[in-house]
Amino acid sequence: MSKEQIDFYQENGYLMIEDALSDEQLHLLQSVTQTMIEASREVSQSNDIYDLDQGHSAAEPRLTRIKLPHQQHPAFWDVLRSERITSMLKPLVGPDIRLHTSKLNTKAPGGGAAVEWHQDWAFYPHTNDDLLAVGIMLGDVEMDNGPLLVIPGSHRGPVLSHMNNGVFSGAIDPDDPAFDVSKAVALTGKAGSMSVHHVRTLHGSAPNLSNKARLLLLYECGAADAWPIAGSVSAFTGMSQTGFWQALNERTICGEQPLQPRLADVPIRMPLPPPPDSSSIFKVQQSSGARSAFA
Repeated sequence: MSKEQIDFYQENGYLMIEDALSDEQLHLLQSVTQTMIEASREVSQSNDIYDLDQGHSAAEPRLTRIKLPHQQHPAFWDVLRSERITSMLKPLVGPDIRLHTSKLNTKAPGGGAAVEWHQDWAFYPHTNDDLLAVGIMLGDVEMDNGPLLVIPGSHRGPVLSHMNNGVFSGAIDPDDPAFDVSKAVALTGKAGSMSVHHVRTLHGSAPNLSNKARLLLLYECGAADAWPIAGSVSAFTGMSQTGFWQALNERTICGEQPLQPRLADVPIRMPLPPPPDSSSIFKVQQSSGARSAFA
């Protein structure tokens, strides 16, 4: 990671890195992913592993997401913890890094679901915002298959409202005066490339209108001294203190889990009241009636 790359990330809130994976890592993750997609032929409704897209069938698997891939196959965890990846993350968030969550968005061809514009920070505020999302491209990402779109510099701006109909919607209002879609940058690249965007960077993605899937492996992670305040901390609900501490340590990517949270002066809005269905970002946005910027 060069000084120019670090400065670009800090200024713009995102970064693109070509050839982030070795050929061996890329081929392994592609193979594991295809095996999991094939296995989804036996699934008829969304479950703890798969979010199914409209039109999914045994004859034609159509997924929006494979949930928590780092828990589904060790290859996803091993790649994230490899020196090749951690050496690129440490200059951005420090030596002690913890995974928040992971997902593999498998946006199906011919209309795979859009993700409305949002800031990840709205879903899971922490004690500080040294958090980011790593997007590893498992296939070529081009303009027509629904690339991730970001608004440069938006991580240094306000946290926009993600409310609709009186509930948390997981999406901003496209008419919010602080949102300027003309500034959007598409993060395209070849398989094996990696994007990074700050937790407060405004981003979204249009439907996949091409004839090939868009496979994007996402790891949301950050400084281990950023402690969760809300959002996916619900995954720990009902845990004992011992269980909570164990869960934090199990998610350590590199370094150690400190006992002292680092408190920063960051803007926080709680993602409440919850929408009717909060099982995934797609359901959050759909069930809350979030307005689409891609209509």
